[in-house]
Amino acid sequence: MRKALRGILSLAVLIGTVSATGASAGAATAAEPAAKQSSSTGSGSATGGENSSEDIKDRILAIPGMSLIEEKPYPGYRFFVLNYTQPVDHRHPSKGTFQQRVTLLHKDTARPTVFFTSGYNVSTNPSRSEPTQIIDGNQVSLEYRFFTPSRPAPADWSKLDIWQAASDQHRVFTALKKIYSENWLTTGGSKGGMTATYFERFYPKDMDGVVAYVAPNDVVNDEDSAYDRFLARVGTEECRDRLAGVQREALVRRAPLEKKYEAYAAGNGLTFDTVGTLDKAYEAVVMDYVWAFWQYSLLADCESIPADAAHATDQEIWDSVDGISGFSAYADQGLETYTPYYYQAGTQLGSPDIRQPWLGKLSRYGYQPPRSFVPRSIPMTFQHSAMRDVDSWVRNNARHMLYVYGENDPWGAEPFRLGKGARDSYVYTVPGGNHGSKVAGLVADEKARATAAILRWAGVAPAAVEADPAKAKPLAKFDARLDKRDDELQRNRGTLRP
Repeated sequence: MRKALRGILSLAVLIGTVSATGASAGAATAAEPAAKQSSSTGSGSATGGENSSEDIKDRILAIPGMSLIEEKPYPGYRFFVLNYTQPVDHRHPSKGTFQQRVTLLHKDTARPTVFFTSGYNVSTNPSRSEPTQIIDGNQVSLEYRFFTPSRPAPADWSKLDIWQAASDQHRVFTALKKIYSENWLTTGGSKGGMTATYFERFYPKDMDGVVAYVAPNDVVNDEDSAYDRFLARVGTEECRDRLAGVQREALVRRAPLEKKYEAYAAGNGLTFDTVGTLDKAYEAVVMDYVWAFWQYSLLADCESIPADAAHATDQEIWDSVDGISGFSAYADQGLETYTPYYYQAGTQLGSPDIRQPWLGKLSRYGYQPPRSFVPRSIPMTFQHSAMRDVDSWVRNNARHMLYVYGENDPWGAEPFRLGKGARDSYVYTVPGGNHGSKVAGLVADEKARATAAILRWAGVAPAAVEADPAKAKPLAKFDARLDKRDDELQRNRGTLRP
């Protein structure tokens, strides 16, 4: 195993030397269950692997700090919704704990395991990420810290950063590795792809491979011209003109459409305390319109955009903007769930600031920064070094890392790139793809190479694939319920969030 842990981890508190931004890798966490490596591959029992006489649920719940919320049946698997006790601050674990939600799709302890995170909430229904289907393995899914209910109380927002989150993953992996002793991959899409990357950066010995989908990489937050260049050439001129026309009309007709918005807000109980005013919320939705179209839609969907916006009715303009951007997005009720994301965007991750010159002087506020979408009671200070550190590490140290982007996805305008120090790592782009791009959408030879790499890193590549990567294909059959590929894409639909 390429990145096997060496020996038995001490149960004593080990504190690593870390920088204020968490940029130092490998800092140890406290009170972790020991993760002894086993050379046994197990019997393959679906109820406990190498210790088939002991139920897998009992083995999982024997982990200190692990508790069961519920078990849900699914044919061929066992699916557990769990809580795991985590320190609020991995540097000072004695200063309080919180319960972090984890799900486990158990197939067989003799199979490899995929560690999935969306970077947001975790679904409590059984599902498989694409790598899990490819390797026919188990899947551990983790809710990102500070997304409810996985939020400390009281919430010290200074403890929400990429190193703390990576340390959450490290502790979960360490706890479960003694049961699932075969190879592990980490994966996620969008913010989840970013999360998988940060986990690898800070704990590079944990995983055997990384599959990161459509992961933005905003290295210099104040330099966003790449997004402007992207939007100036994406798709076709006809489609860009249609989108620009609707967006302009939405601002030209601000007065009548805001009256409609007031009625909509009143009817749905929406308030605007965080962003400040209904006018700011309205413009934020409209300013997202072009970006959101390309993020969630395909070029063929341009046919649904009014071709002559100047002569469209107010209702047609409203419907188009609402269907793509969503008029509830910047109300307090729409923002509340995503406060942790906007906090991170405004403290470490960065966020786009695009010009949209076709709007002229119609915009009153420009692209509003993340600070506008986080309650003022939560302090925020941006750390410019955080993304530069990660970007440099990936360029110079990537091992067994795969990035998949969509050609027409705005978030891919600033992607992760590989440098001379990268080994057995790849960046591929899905032609015409949006923010839901997957390995399955790549051109044939890249799809085969990516699939072969995933199988190889997981330690389950058949001999025929080892000899000829063109023969690579998923080991598990597609399951219409488990393998829905649009869940992540739809979660944030209508907002400028990765």
